[in-house]
Amino acid sequence: MANSQALETPKRSEAEPAPSQPAASRLPLSESALAVLNKRYLRKDDNGNPIESAEEMFRRVARHIASAEKLFNSGTDVYAIEEAFYGVMTNFEFMPNSPTLMNAGRELGQLSACFVLSIEDSMESIFDTLKNTAIIHKSGGGTGFSFSRLRPKSDVVQSTKGVSSGPVSFMSVFDSATEAVKQGGTRRGANMGILRIDHPDILEFINCKRDNEKINNFNISVAVTDTFMDAVFYNEEYDLLNPRTKGVVRRLSAREVFDKIVESAWLNGEPGIIFIDRVNRDNPTPKLGAIESTNPCGEQPLLPYESCNLGSINLAKMVEDGRVNYARLEKTVKLAVRFLDNVIEVNQFPLKRIEEMTKGNRKIGLGVMGFAEMLILLGLPYASKEAVKFAEGLAEFVRVKARDASHELAEERGVFPNFPGSIYDTREGTALRNATTTTIAPTGTISIISNCSSGIEPLFAISFVRNVMDNDKLFEVNPLFEEIAKKEGFYSKALIERIAETGSVKHCTEVPERIRNLFMTAHDVPPEYHIRMQTAFQKFTDNAVSKTVNFSKEATREDVAKVYNLAFRLGCKGVTIYRDGSREGQVLTAGKGKKAEAAGVSAPEAYRKRKRPKVLKGRSVQMETGCGPLYITINEDEEGLFELFNTIGKAGGCAASQSEAIGRLVSLAWRSGVPTESIVKQLIGISCHKPKGVGPTKISSCADAIAKAIRMCQEGVTTVSKTFGSVEELLAGGACPECGGILEHEGGCAVCRSCAFSECA
Repeated sequence: MANSQALETPKRSEAEPAPSQPAASRLPLSESALAVLNKRYLRKDDNGNPIESAEEMFRRVARHIASAEKLFNSGTDVYAIEEAFYGVMTNFEFMPNSPTLMNAGRELGQLSACFVLSIEDSMESIFDTLKNTAIIHKSGGGTGFSFSRLRPKSDVVQSTKGVSSGPVSFMSVFDSATEAVKQGGTRRGANMGILRIDHPDILEFINCKRDNEKINNFNISVAVTDTFMDAVFYNEEYDLLNPRTKGVVRRLSAREVFDKIVESAWLNGEPGIIFIDRVNRDNPTPKLGAIESTNPCGEQPLLPYESCNLGSINLAKMVEDGRVNYARLEKTVKLAVRFLDNVIEVNQFPLKRIEEMTKGNRKIGLGVMGFAEMLILLGLPYASKEAVKFAEGLAEFVRVKARDASHELAEERGVFPNFPGSIYDTREGTALRNATTTTIAPTGTISIISNCSSGIEPLFAISFVRNVMDNDKLFEVNPLFEEIAKKEGFYSKALIERIAETGSVKHCTEVPERIRNLFMTAHDVPPEYHIRMQTAFQKFTDNAVSKTVNFSKEATREDVAKVYNLAFRLGCKGVTIYRDGSREGQVLTAGKGKKAEAAGVSAPEAYRKRKRPKVLKGRSVQMETGCGPLYITINEDEEGLFELFNTIGKAGGCAASQSEAIGRLVSLAWRSGVPTESIVKQLIGISCHKPKGVGPTKISSCADAIAKAIRMCQEGVTTVSKTFGSVEELLAGGACPECGGILEHEGGCAVCRSCAFSECA
């Protein structure tokens, strides 16, 4: 984008005061988009009420990012560039990552989503990094770490003559710190923990999240080497190396370790796999060191103390009359690259060392979203050779145009400082402003704002149920499907309700087969095509591709293993899988402190009814509901929670009888061995016509109050002063902790399109 001739810029304040209350948005925003904007993005007053509209937010962001232009050319028409940035966002053609939308033009000013920090093998380094992690999380960023440099468990500590507790124990320390910091933020603290496959503690690491009760603020991935994968193929042993001594500790069967990774991922989706040698073959600045870790969702490999700002183009907006408007796409790509490069200049980095590394390499990550809608508009089924071939050409076009834009910026502003010695240094005509330009990220909440599918994922559901007040059910349907169904004459309310049961049109025979093929959901797409689509984009993506391979609940461990091997063979940089329902009901309580995996315990054995002792110990909790005070008594026997009684003030009729009914059913469930987590999940968030309170202390119904009282008793809480519902347990069960809706699992994150909850944002 060439500098425009300077025009007289209208005089205005750099930071205009916000109105006392926001004007109604004139943008075509969905209900979910408005919810996520109000909750996480718009400026708020001291009472938590929004004081800017969506338009004002986009104006704030556009103005702040355009202000970087003055640093390079005083004659630039900054106002024209601001208008261009504003237009591309309000047309939902491009959206920057969440911290930029939240913080641009505001006091915090931290605009990057992704950070990687170094952890060396010393107590000083570990806790310096912990401090830096807290600073980054407070500013709204996520962090990635490799724990591979830490000496293994029980290794010698020379200074104290003691023994090391190992990487996994220190991950727990970081997890606890994240839990403490995230409580007051607008974004949940998120981490990536990585351990090399040849670390002596690799087996402990693989299993560290198996029970869903520990290290819940981490995604974990194993850094797998080419040597290891070759050993798996040939059924050989491989070396485990002590990072302190560099010596061989012992040898393990590569295939047995690989099978353990597969087993754990099959059980609950973790760990993921990162093909670390493949990542480093694309390291643009190898002289600065090797890449050891990525950001929390895995799409952004970074050197220690690097950060990266991301943004995504809405591909659904690039289709006109059944064809891709490549001229519009090119214009959007080039404007987006300029936007993201400007972000680096106006960013307020949380640490000086991060600022130095980031400005030294100037990595940006331009990605896409709305790819599923683009394929539908083009008439290409997601799981088809034609779609994969198209995706490869599309990804190549985006990267070529992004690099062209970076080259133009290099001529205008100079190459990135670490360009000498980079992989581009000896290539003629490749002077670039940015060491990397493209990344395929999980777009989570920004795709909700843009009303499109996330990243390069298929549609997650064609229709789903949104729970509203008075327990009414609102059926939401994909607008493209609704439009086509009405146009072709097979639309009906009964059809939409039936689709909402599974989210898929796969078995709806009244829908023409060609339409069913076009509207494949994530679980309709064969796992092989998930990987082939990821590969198509990875071929022309500088960084990495965040993509979830969805499996049915009936998928086998062998199915997972095939996907891992295919991903390695085709050149992916990592793999994340999620087997439907794998985290829900994974652990059944069979007596206090005893657990049995659902896959290995029969229903009669797991749900054997307990007899009531004559004497039980318990506690009573008073919860304020919209129908008055609800008094809840919870008793337990030696094995755990046993029975529940409740009385609601002086109320009679339905409120009292329904509360009593809930108490009886909860008691029966406990005595039959049903896990408390499952009970809480079913009751939490149920709404009635008379909610009580606001924010974290809100009680939306008597059922909701009972669930929160149960959680209070479990956690030893005496006042309703925090958000209840055990977010981690609800996430593990596949339910949104805020509305109980369906969670989409994407790139190691979980997003609810019903209420706009995002685990990582």
